[in-house]
Amino acid sequence: MSKGKMTRREEREQAFILVFQQLINRVTISDIIDAAVESAEVRVAEFAEQLALGVQENNVLIDDKIEKNIRGWSMSRLSKVSFALLRVAIYEILFVDSIPVSVSINEAVDLAKKYGGADDAPFINGVLGSIAKELEPKEEQKNEEQ
Repeated sequence: MSKGKMTRREEREQAFILVFQQLINRVTISDIIDAAVESAEVRVAEFAEQLALGVQENNVLIDDKIEKNIRGWSMSRLSKVSFALLRVAIYEILFVDSIPVSVSINEAVDLAKKYGGADDAPFINGVLGSIAKELEPKEEQKNEEQ
């Protein structure tokens, strides 16, 4: 990993890795960050930390969104890669207003292509697309009220 400033994409990838590690190790995001910092292996970017902690704080709401949009699938059948990517992207979509929904979806799909199996990217695209459609009426209401 480069010593220079990370791109938003690299920070998002780092957040995904933190959330993925949490799914496997079942410890807090803070514990994972502390261990990384202590070992001096990685400098955790501020945005990555914000995303990962945001996912952890809101995982009940986020997991509910996932459950409602994985038609025909059960949460236990999701790959950990898909689960972690969906958590990060849904957190971004719901709570990070500065990032367009389409960017959150595209980044999650790109990371799925890099880390997941052949089915992960289209699956994630479909689930996030459904969630984005649910939110559209709210976006339109927001614009009308302005």
